[in-house]
Amino acid sequence: MEIEKGSKWVKFDVMERFMRDVFKGIGVPAADAAVCADVLITADKLGIDSHGVSRLKPIYYDRIKQGIQLPKAKFEIVKETPTTAVIDGHNGMGHVIAVRAMELAMKKAKKFGLGMTAVRNSTHYGIAGYHTLLAAKAGMIGITGTNARPSVAPTFGVENMMGTNPLTFTLPTDEKFPFFLDCATSITQRGKIEVYAKLGKAMPKGWVIDAAGGSKTDSRAVLNDLIKGTAALTPLGGVGEDLGGYKGYGYCAVVEILSAALQDGAYMKQLLGYDKKGNKVPYPLGHFFLAIDIEHFVPLRSFKRTAGNILRELRASKKMPGAKRIYTAGEKEYLTWQYRKHRGVPLNKETQQEVLAMQKELGLKGYKFNF
Repeated sequence: MEIEKGSKWVKFDVMERFMRDVFKGIGVPAADAAVCADVLITADKLGIDSHGVSRLKPIYYDRIKQGIQLPKAKFEIVKETPTTAVIDGHNGMGHVIAVRAMELAMKKAKKFGLGMTAVRNSTHYGIAGYHTLLAAKAGMIGITGTNARPSVAPTFGVENMMGTNPLTFTLPTDEKFPFFLDCATSITQRGKIEVYAKLGKAMPKGWVIDAAGGSKTDSRAVLNDLIKGTAALTPLGGVGEDLGGYKGYGYCAVVEILSAALQDGAYMKQLLGYDKKGNKVPYPLGHFFLAIDIEHFVPLRSFKRTAGNILRELRASKKMPGAKRIYTAGEKEYLTWQYRKHRGVPLNKETQQEVLAMQKELGLKGYKFNF
């Protein structure tokens, strides 16, 4: 958890209310604005700063102003069975579409044990883990994945073909936090590079390669190169096969297929965000959501106990020399929340300026930010 020098802390309730007002100011209905703001503030609460308030302006605000994302979400069920559904989001707010899609999967799972929904023509839906947390809080296992604009090269390739394509799981436990695994199938994701760029920080070697397969570390330059197609992220495991890069590549492809083929949606280069004339167009993303009702298998209490025992035994296992502790998925996010809950969200200098710019442009009153 790295905080940029010069960052300012803003209380969570203030920043969530501000984001709600920003969304409403650009045409998002009040109820939907509340959902969108909650998704973003949850990311900041958990320390996933790459997907919190720092993305409010460059992703959602700007795209709505540019007319490539619609502020009003249209949730159309185009096909449905007792356990499945295919949904068209019509380029509306991805957060809202995703929440409703997961809730529909959960409703089906409650009755039949499992429920799955697939979405096409959606937009960026925030942290994937927000949606799986909904299932875990209801005593279910939540799984989701989404494709994204191309940025990842296949193993032995240098062309950015697939998105960072997170494959996310959340499972309830008897601990204070669930097992919460929310990560890209690439070695890093565009949002983290955006954070590095805002911090003026170089990236580690191996995250990004150029057209010759060489490593690129200039975070600001890489963001432009990814758009131009002259750089690409590497899959989990990195370049080549020696460290298992083919595994990350394979999982990335799985998410790409499940985010497009089940719902007859767009994929790979169809998600570039530009038409053949170079004009900006929507990113018609696809998602999938799976909810599994644990009570259809074993009592929830039993599942939580076993899951908790597994995690505790992992953390208690023998440590590497010099290591202070072993973590399990979801623990660092929980600890970050414990640290931040009375402090708020840290805004770096660039995000501070974005907040002030949106406040001025929309004429939002009642906010006196200390920056």
